[in-house]
Amino acid sequence: MKNTFKYIGMTFVIFTSIILMNSCAPTAAISAKGGAILWGENCLRCHNTPAPPDFSDAQWETIGFHMKLRANLTDMEIEKIVSFLKTAN
Repeated sequence: MKNTFKYIGMTFVIFTSIILMNSCAPTAAISAKGGAILWGENCLRCHNTPAPPDFSDAQWETIGFHMKLRANLTDMEIEKIVSFLKTAN
């Protein structure tokens, strides 16, 4: 019985590690999209977003960090979105 729990625990750790490693890699679809498209697909699905000039570059960085966590965005997605918002600012 003790070995069974050990086996289940190790299987869980390995399975979780594989999922996390694969989920962190940007997909080809994300890599091909620009910041404007990602902004429209991700930000507008939950709320009305402010216009790019409504915030400074520093404020967009902070908002991007916050929304990366809230919306579960990848580093690549948030970098593209924030870059778009800064250039449209």
